[in-house]
Amino acid sequence: MKNLNFSVIIPVRQSNQYLEETLLKLKKQSAKSFEVLVITDKISGSANPSQKRNLGAKMSKGDYLVFFDDDSFPELNYFKHAVKLINKNPEFAAFCGPCLTPSKDNYRQKASGLVWASWLGSGGAGVYRNSIKSARFVEDYPSVNLIVKKTDFILAGGFDTSYWPGEDTVLCLNLVKKLHKKIYYHPSLVVYHHRRSVIIPHLQQITRYAIQRGFFAKKFPETSLKIGYFIPSLFTLYILLFIIFHKVFIFKVPLYLYISILITTFFYFLFQENKFKTSLLATITIPLTHLYYGILFVYGLSKKEVKFKPHALDQKTGKYIGG
Repeated sequence: MKNLNFSVIIPVRQSNQYLEETLLKLKKQSAKSFEVLVITDKISGSANPSQKRNLGAKMSKGDYLVFFDDDSFPELNYFKHAVKLINKNPEFAAFCGPCLTPSKDNYRQKASGLVWASWLGSGGAGVYRNSIKSARFVEDYPSVNLIVKKTDFILAGGFDTSYWPGEDTVLCLNLVKKLHKKIYYHPSLVVYHHRRSVIIPHLQQITRYAIQRGFFAKKFPETSLKIGYFIPSLFTLYILLFIIFHKVFIFKVPLYLYISILITTFFYFLFQENKFKTSLLATITIPLTHLYYGILFVYGLSKKEVKFKPHALDQKTGKYIGG
């Protein structure tokens, strides 16, 4: 088995409690063949996360680059599993795995995690990203849990710093479509990711993702022009039409079906979590998420250019303000 070295790259505005937790979890890893590069504003200035990640990649010494967010941390045997997977599949450009909600998150954060991990909440596309599913090849994966071979990262041009969020989508697109390499999802590569609390911070986070994905549907149709990304917008359009034609029975059928699936999802949450309040809150959040995402996706689709500023910061705690 070939010895491998990893470079863990974590972009962050400044130190905070989540980052301290992440560094502690890294120290406890069963395999120690990695360095940790925390790229703060003191190192990079007011760079956005994609610029920070590229800077970390330039400073790195590892064979593989491991991208985490400051509010995420790996399972105890993460690097042990990574070495095994890479040695078995050295030709793959990148590896990734599920991002689970930490058990210590509060009920509002857990409700957000349930939304992302559910088929209805994520539209099916994000289920494997937020729960443990079978191994598969993927074309797009977030940088909260992404391992990339450094040579392929360089060949792909690194992260496109014009974009945040979405720099990970563009990187994956270049790896898969331009370099014709593979990205392998495996359930053993578990990362725990603290969620934004529902409802306001949860929706604030969706703002950036929805607008950027709508823009990407035009800009990068190879991986972003998919029906799954349009469904929330179609659902929003249906609700508007329902308000006008609610007396027509045929217009009621899709809504009845949606409500039936939503109720089924609630009982699934209840069975999974055994907590009524968390399950109910997650269920209520799903249609709000669909409507909010649906509106903002269309807004992003209409834009010629999308730019987001880095997170606002609470200087005392280091925590991000809003989503």
